Amino acid sequence: MDLKPQEISALIKERIKHYEDKIEADDIGRVITVGDGIALAQGLDKAMASELVEFEDGTMGMILNLEEESVGIVILGSDKNIKEGQSVKRTKQIAEVKVGEELLGRVVNALGEPIDGLGPITSDKYRPIERVAPGVMTRKSVHQPLMTGLKVIDSMIPIGKGQRELIIGDRQTGKTAIAIDTILNQRGQNVRCIYVAIGQKASTVAQLVEKLKQGGAMEYTTVVVATASESAPMQYIAPYAGCAIGEEWMENGKDVLIVYDDLSKHAVAYRAMSLLLRRPPGREAYPGDVFYLHSRLLERACKLNDELGAGSLTALPIIETQAGDISAYIPTNVISITDGQLFLQTEMFNAGNRPAVDPGLSVSRVGSAAQTKAMKAVAKSLKLELAQYNELLSFTQFGSDLDPVTQKTIDHGARLQAILKQPQYSPLTMPLQVVSIYAVENGFMDKIDVEQISDFEKALHRDMQAKHADLLNAIEEKGALDDTLIEGLKAGITESLNDYLMINGAQ
Repeated sequence: MDLKPQEISALIKERIKHYEDKIEADDIGRVITVGDGIALAQGLDKAMASELVEFEDGTMGMILNLEEESVGIVILGSDKNIKEGQSVKRTKQIAEVKVGEELLGRVVNALGEPIDGLGPITSDKYRPIERVAPGVMTRKSVHQPLMTGLKVIDSMIPIGKGQRELIIGDRQTGKTAIAIDTILNQRGQNVRCIYVAIGQKASTVAQLVEKLKQGGAMEYTTVVVATASESAPMQYIAPYAGCAIGEEWMENGKDVLIVYDDLSKHAVAYRAMSLLLRRPPGREAYPGDVFYLHSRLLERACKLNDELGAGSLTALPIIETQAGDISAYIPTNVISITDGQLFLQTEMFNAGNRPAVDPGLSVSRVGSAAQTKAMKAVAKSLKLELAQYNELLSFTQFGSDLDPVTQKTIDHGARLQAILKQPQYSPLTMPLQVVSIYAVENGFMDKIDVEQISDFEKALHRDMQAKHADLLNAIEEKGALDDTLIEGLKAGITESLNDYLMINGAQ
């Protein structure tokens, strides 16, 4: 086919007229300086905050600082192949992570990439790691219990679905143990779990994943890991990535539990990044927006209303204190954001009272609204009695002669303290917790030595499960105690107590 020159000219003019420049000049910049996981680049005039960029060697980065002449980029990976003068390209994508059912049972890094050797994650759904928290009108008040399986928490400092309950204490006081027991206790409860490990040793995380596998918890759990050996930017985005994974399930009407272990290391990673980005330091060398760092993360935990599917995201952030100092900057920040705290005491932990939750300093601001009626009924005076016991215990150090009433209060308090002890990785169902607390509160254990209480409790649980399973099921279903159930409880506990005393008397 012959084309005339005029036709060719018209065709070229038409093409030029409708030609769209796919790569604009301000989509590619140049690296000015690089080092310590931070790069400064010029020429990215249309860049957005939290936008992903790609360096020449394929390494990804995330824009955090938007200056007049340059942008500050945190490098998500190694910076050893990035040199000054190299090009850096905009992706026009805000940092996002893979979400969906395919993440259940998987261990992923902060970018949502699998690191468990079980092959790629097939999901094609993505969510931005940062998003605005649900508004007040989209939320519903906390009214369903999220059982931890730990007597000391479920009885006195209950947690509800959609709550944010801080776990705070010195290192080596069992903070992670509480979180892991809570995850193990969600088996069969239709609650998805996410565990975010920030700045921990890879070996510690591996042991933890193994423990979750042994407890059958990995089938409903996702583990997001940014270990201590990874860069500060990876540790910074890990909790937001975990939250985005959980929000996908929450918005589909599911209940989700997320553990951030721990936000102290998260704040340190953010401080390191901010100082390298030349952001001005403030109190304790943290930048001024460090409160916003955690508030915009924890505010995303909520219970959605029925129109939006009634899903929930419950957050258990962990904060490590130095020598019990809860008045430090980061602890006070997170205490003011959350709906209560579980305060773990080093002295209690070392004395063998584990979990070492201090009922005097711990509080749940909304969980009691979600507590089951059965638990409320048996544990209503527990906190007060323990407070009296601790008060009298310190008083008895000054004298040995005690009147019968004081002695009785101390004996009862010692038994309460003993019944609240619980070994790690052995969460209890709500009915069994009710049985234990009812037995001690109603004087059934007065005939048993304090040292034998743990042993008797095991025997009591075995008997109740073997002979009175229907009673336990009825407590679970009703969630409250009526006269018939109370009579059944009394009969079952008395029978078990008599058997135990007879056997131990024979010994």
